[in-house]
Amino acid sequence: MRMSDFVVREAISAQLTASQKEAVIREMVDNLRAAGFFKGSEPEDVVKAILKREMLSSTGIGEGVAIPHAKHGSVDRLVGAVAVAPSGVAFDSVDNNPVFVLFMLISPQERPSEHLRALESVSRCLKDKNFVQSLKEAKSPQQIWDLICNHERGA
Repeated sequence: MRMSDFVVREAISAQLTASQKEAVIREMVDNLRAAGFFKGSEPEDVVKAILKREMLSSTGIGEGVAIPHAKHGSVDRLVGAVAVAPSGVAFDSVDNNPVFVLFMLISPQERPSEHLRALESVSRCLKDKNFVQSLKEAKSPQQIWDLICNHERGA
């Protein structure tokens, strides 16, 4: 599964303004809402679903990376948002270090295997330290999108 299949280009942020975990999650969900994926009270419900998942264990996987995710009935296909927090965010990461690169995944509740494949795909890519460093240094959503596409092509 390729990230470019589910990352919503319009929901990429190179300059997150939030600095706390819940606020970051809200900002990323709002980016997806602005791209047309949620309406009414759905964004708040999605935030709650992600925060509930975070209570199980942090999705801050270490090395400056987090993959907040949830399954939610408001989407009919897997959608993702990407964000870079240049100053870092306290995210209760496994290594207790700040998070700089975040990939958010929201998938339909009835497609758990697709959700797991997407998590695996993102996790595998984010183990590439050069890729993560390039994402941290990206100055625009277009640069982030290009990095994702180039990484998938093996460039």
